[in-house]
Amino acid sequence: MSAVVRLRDVHKSYGAVEVLKGVSFEVASGEVVAVIGRSGSGKSTALRCINRLERIQSGMIEVCGRRVDDAALDLRALRQEVGIVFQSYNLFPHLTIEQNITLAPRRVKRMAQREARELAAEMLAKVGLSEKIDAYPEQLSGGQQQRVAIARSLAMSPRVMLFDEVTSALDPHLTGEVLRVMEALAKGGMTMIVVTHEMGFARRAANRVIFMHMGRVWETGPSSILSNPQTPELKDFMANEL
Repeated sequence: MSAVVRLRDVHKSYGAVEVLKGVSFEVASGEVVAVIGRSGSGKSTALRCINRLERIQSGMIEVCGRRVDDAALDLRALRQEVGIVFQSYNLFPHLTIEQNITLAPRRVKRMAQREARELAAEMLAKVGLSEKIDAYPEQLSGGQQQRVAIARSLAMSPRVMLFDEVTSALDPHLTGEVLRVMEALAKGGMTMIVVTHEMGFARRAANRVIFMHMGRVWETGPSSILSNPQTPELKDFMANEL
């Protein structure tokens, strides 16, 4: 399988604070990679750099054949191929669920209104919310809003999906709703990089786990490393997670 995402010796600083200290990894097409680590380890920053929400100081990032670290990068083209879902749902409260999902396809892809509504219905069916197409975000639970945020990203037919702690603000029941949608996407062959504290999800859905520590990729391997850590740092992290 060819690599869809490549990071090579990536360094990222905020002022004098170096957050990423030479991060390197690859993600193959169709692979699901869970990125874990303590707060401040650099995992969310790495994710944001992949989508060029943050600029790096040095190193190389390539996504879907595009050099993300290139100043001449076509950001619109990149973000049509890379979807990202955050902890906060970022839905527009004054728009219906259909309008939230179809805004980008209509503006970016010039999709006709009827075709866009059909697309919204298809995406909502994928996340189990077909009946909510005419509702407003405030009428939905947190878990439902997060599933709409996933549907909105899927509507652009991305080649890669990035998830940044998408369940950390949800209670256990709502977390389960969202994780089931993500596991279905994984089984469907979507390339996914998931920053998460949900070790159960990592065990069930991830082909590979990346443990970040102090701004570096500290340990990586199949999900079995969660049960058999090879470094004291991952062993300590897992002891505190259980």
